[in-house]
This record gives sequence, C-alpha cells and structure tokens, in this order.
Amino acid sequence: MFINMSEINIVDAPPGIEGSGFFATSLDKVIGLARSNSLWPLPFATSCCGIEFMATMGSHYDLGRFGAERLSFSPRQADVLMVMGTIAKKMAPVLKQVYIQMAEPRWVMAVGACASSGGIFDTYSVLQGIDEVIPVDVYVPGCPPRPEAILDGFQRIQDLVKNESGRRRNSDYYKELLGQYGIK
Repeated sequence: MFINMSEINIVDAPPGIEGSGFFATSLDKVIGLARSNSLWPLPFATSCCGIEFMATMGSHYDLGRFGAERLSFSPRQADVLMVMGTIAKKMAPVLKQVYIQMAEPRWVMAVGACASSGGIFDTYSVLQGIDEVIPVDVYVPGCPPRPEAILDGFQRIQDLVKNESGRRRNSDYYKELLGQYGIK
C-alpha cells in the first residue's frame, strides 16, 4: 500500500507568535502538548471491559499511536488510571489506594457501564460507579465498550491534559474536590 503524499495534511501550529526562525507560546501550552502525547495508562481491569482494552492495545487499534505505548503497572509511574469492569465494594479501598499512590497530575477514565454506574449489577456488593470513591475525568459508555469508544475516551483525556493549566492542581477547587473523597 502506497501513500499519496498529496493526501497528507500538515497540522497547524498551536496558537502563538510566529516569526522567522522562532515560535512563542505559553509554557502551559507547551507542557500540555508534551503531556498529552506521552501519557502512561495504568489499566485496572476486573472483567470483560479488560478484554476490550486488550483489543485496543492490539495492532488493529493500537493505543500506542496516541502516545500511550507504555502501559504502567505501577501507580507511581502512571498518569491515567483506566478502571475497566465491575468493582466490588471490597475492592473500593484498593482502587482508592492505587489512585492516591499516583503522582500528580493524574487523570481517571471509567471504562464501561460497570465502572461508570455499576452496570447490570445493582446489588449490595457492587460499587455503583467508581466516582463514589475517586474523582472521574472521562466516562466511556458501553457494555463492554468497543475499542473505538475506549480510543475516543482516551482522546478526551488527551484534550483535558492538553488544555489544563499547570496551576489547576494547586487550586482551592481541586483541593476541595479531593477533600470530598477524603483524599489529602
């Protein structure tokens, strides 16, 4: 398969001041651009959504195209916590501990109906959404969601990362949000 070079589009530069031999923009935008294209996800998969995530990492969908080639199985090295599947209430403290161990800045993606709302398991033993124990940035719908939906959710995380101010994590609003979950 040959690529026609006339079909390739060159992306415009981010907003800034351009001149001959230089480009100026804000430090927040440069850091956001770098962070958004080098995220290290931590998959927290407990059931069928984890299988769809494995398909997402395969060569057909290839999450690595979006800068997430390296999965991190250590919370201290991860940027994005991807919670996939049913979370039992006994597992909630473990999930919260994993979130707390992640370094700032950190983002959370609830993948599938079970992680988002408990799914079809409206029982005493199943957590009715992980947002009861940790803050969630992006929800991916589906039971289980297709790999395209997981990729779309990951791109929404990238948009958040790219446009987030470096000072947001030190704001009173963010500290109050974590305080609502009992996280210091």
